[in-house]
Amino acid sequence: MTPEEANGLYALAWLSFGVMHSWLAGARTKDRMRALLGPYYRLIYNIIAALHLAAIGAFGAWTFDGGREVAPFNEWRGILTLLAVVGWAALIMVLRTYDLGRLLGTAQVRAHKAGMSFEDDEPLITSGFHIYVRHPLYAAGFLILWGAAWTDLALATALWGSLYLVIGSRFEERRLRRLYGDTYRDYCRRVPAFIPWRGKAL
Repeated sequence: MTPEEANGLYALAWLSFGVMHSWLAGARTKDRMRALLGPYYRLIYNIIAALHLAAIGAFGAWTFDGGREVAPFNEWRGILTLLAVVGWAALIMVLRTYDLGRLLGTAQVRAHKAGMSFEDDEPLITSGFHIYVRHPLYAAGFLILWGAAWTDLALATALWGSLYLVIGSRFEERRLRRLYGDTYRDYCRRVPAFIPWRGKAL
């Protein structure tokens, strides 16, 4: 398989993830799935997303034959590894500010079993890392993706994964504007999306 063919097929695999993820996260689909799955919707949604990503990873390893080092990125491995370490550290710290049970969907299931109601949507967070960027999880994701990009497979993953995060953030912000209105619009005007170029913006 030529590099062009491998990149084209891998791009289609990522496109399939973006389309599927956006469809499942859409308001109409979400309402239907919640009616069908009840409190298990978020958990099943995350399981489907994880399995889809795993399939894309396996497909990428096959199309790129495991991955080959790419110059000059392979010569920058030390710097890139440091970038990835910073990204993983940031990801762990950011995740600690979230309600992981709500995010994963396990809190909804536990609440249902206890006879309690539980909202899927997390309250708007504008503190912690969110005073620097609107999407700290995605910012950490960029560092992790590009910190591993010294093979053709990892470079393609960084490219298509980053594109997915940028486009996905637009869909997410549209949903947040519907939920929080002018409060979120004002937050967007004051705080950058991914790069904390304003420093402490709030």
